[in-house]
Amino acid sequence: MSYLLFRWIINALALLLVANVVPGFGVDTFYSALIASLVLGLVNALIRPLFFILTLPITILTLGLFTFVVNAFMIWLVSTIVKGFVVEGFTPALLAALLLWIISLTTNWIIKQAKES
Repeated sequence: MSYLLFRWIINALALLLVANVVPGFGVDTFYSALIASLVLGLVNALIRPLFFILTLPITILTLGLFTFVVNAFMIWLVSTIVKGFVVEGFTPALLAALLLWIISLTTNWIIKQAKES
């Protein structure tokens, strides 16, 4: 349970970091970031698998790069649901998806290293 809370807070902080780096991508408060990361997690768990299966042929043709487009769409979808979380177009959503992937990859590596030692 504490691991889930830790990941939730890390994802909220990642959203705040990305909001400071990517123009057109904004999060008003830490509370908005917490809600947005929770909703993004739910959307990724419930809607993304279906959307991924529907777009599997184009994902295979692009050697997996279309996955970033799917992630950008999920981020945009969450921005339409959560107040205080704004994405002003496809390009900010795509840049945010790329940065969130890099942050997630890095934090997963750090957590793995911490568990091993």
